[in-house]
Amino acid sequence: MSAVLNLSDTRDVTAFGSKAVGLGEATRAGLPVPPGIALSGPFVEAVASEDEEAVATLLRLAAHLPLPLAVRSSAADEDGAEASFAGQHLTLLNVPSPADLPQAVREIWWSANSDSAITYRQRVGLFTRPSVGVVVQSLLNPEVAGVMFTQNPMNGADERVIEGSWGLGEAVVAGTVIPDHFRIDREGRVLERIPGLKQVAIRALPSGGTVEEATPPGDVEKLCLDEGQLELLSQLALRCEQVYGPARDIEWAIADGTLYVLQCRAVTRTGR
Repeated sequence: MSAVLNLSDTRDVTAFGSKAVGLGEATRAGLPVPPGIALSGPFVEAVASEDEEAVATLLRLAAHLPLPLAVRSSAADEDGAEASFAGQHLTLLNVPSPADLPQAVREIWWSANSDSAITYRQRVGLFTRPSVGVVVQSLLNPEVAGVMFTQNPMNGADERVIEGSWGLGEAVVAGTVIPDHFRIDREGRVLERIPGLKQVAIRALPSGGTVEEATPPGDVEKLCLDEGQLELLSQLALRCEQVYGPARDIEWAIADGTLYVLQCRAVTRTGR
């Protein structure tokens, strides 16, 4: 088995991690996923150790991806129903070139082996050393992005809950803004629209990395999703349930009018 695969060929959770395999499943099912590659845990460790052959292989196989890049962890036991590792493992957005990838991969490997990540693993009952896969994808420049639950995570109601904001979805995931909040029933009818307070948008910088950019005053409390976009998200929720099963936590983005799946994982159970 190759240590680096296109996402569409990624199936082995033990080698490549849950995030990579989930995106591979989405790609094979025809869901809209940005192009990318998956790096196995042993390969990531080799890159982190500055193995020259592994670094050269990474540079060669990433060369075909449209730039810039998003680099995310994909540990074997990450993003499951028991533990999401949200906020524990580093995500690096807007990596400007393949030449910058080895350092990005090293930083993600170290984040997964940090004291805080190991403490989190022990708290959720995971005591083995992590195998840290990595996903490398083309970074979108979205007009709007956010998260969607195919089942209400607060009360278990059979409805979609969507939160969104301008720019990259990290503003929603990291709690940088109060996102717009929507509830939609299974038939696509909008049950609730609550404007958020979206004072900043996270945008990619030309030189790499991201910046918090002030939102124009007229957009701070303007709803970021219209009827057509909510309908697309409703259809995406149904399709993700068909592919993965019920109770999904989806990260999504809309770029150039196209809706993309960035991640689809089980809703993490609470109470541990």
